[in-house]
Amino acid sequence: MTAVLLVQLGTPDAPETGAVRRYLAQFLSDPRVVEIPRALWWPILHGVILRTRPKASAERYRQIWTGEGSPLLAISRRQASLLKGALGEQGLDVTVQLAMRYGRPSIPEVLAKLRARGLARLVVLPLYPQYSAATTATVFDEVASVLAGCRDLPELRFVRGFHDDSNWLDTLATSVQRHWDREGRGDRLVMSFHGLPQQAIDRGDPYAAECQVTAEALADRLSLRPGTWQLSYQSRLGRGRWLEPATDATLATLARQGARRVDVVFPGFVADNLETLEEIAMEGRETFIKAGGEALRVVPCANDSPAFIATLAGLARRNLAGWPVVRVT
Repeated sequence: MTAVLLVQLGTPDAPETGAVRRYLAQFLSDPRVVEIPRALWWPILHGVILRTRPKASAERYRQIWTGEGSPLLAISRRQASLLKGALGEQGLDVTVQLAMRYGRPSIPEVLAKLRARGLARLVVLPLYPQYSAATTATVFDEVASVLAGCRDLPELRFVRGFHDDSNWLDTLATSVQRHWDREGRGDRLVMSFHGLPQQAIDRGDPYAAECQVTAEALADRLSLRPGTWQLSYQSRLGRGRWLEPATDATLATLARQGARRVDVVFPGFVADNLETLEEIAMEGRETFIKAGGEALRVVPCANDSPAFIATLAGLARRNLAGWPVVRVT
């Protein structure tokens, strides 16, 4: 059996303090995510962060929770189902499964189910367009850790990223253009990516460079002139230096400079989540308006759009090439 494993970051099981604490404990215990020596980080994590942050974070999750549960999980499940259908329509006999790096369904439990069904070939496709050790590499770590305990290993292919994939860039451009067709074009387009400590870049992480490539390619596809768009980074954690400019500071500055309407797109996210739906669409909007702006409009992520499912199918097909996956009729 051949499988494509989509991997997303993860989400708590419920918008409740205990569930959020379990999720954050797993996430923030990953040495790829927080590169502080354990002897220094553990007292901060267990003595401060996990005692204070879960309650506030649970309230943020409650503001975006839906009847389907976590938006990220619900959207990711639809992406996996639609990708399975798209590959089937193209005559490929491939199983598609979803796993979360943190939370459930976990990588170990999904791989265990696939192996029980006779897994022989596996494509791992992390749903992060831009590579980072803190995201993509930690997926590889977890998959490798699980497979390290297997005697009969499957063939393995790993998708490093797709920051410059033409289909992905077209999907982004189409999303922005459709937003403008509905809402009108704002005074500035902000391309907001998840943040990363500057120290990670200094140590050789290519993330910031890949974000820049994506942003410039998107601006080119939209025929944007210099000065009409800006790259920024959101979701800073802690007091250390992070990639700049920060999205919240950028929004406030644009408002003070006279921008009345600003659009925000997320070229590093393939599905709407807490960071897009609450951090920017709610908190970011409040920041922008308090600084004098009139309207902050958020471009929805690619989610389960036909264009993005086609992007995923293209990535999967390239990495399935040469394997016996064509359905015999």
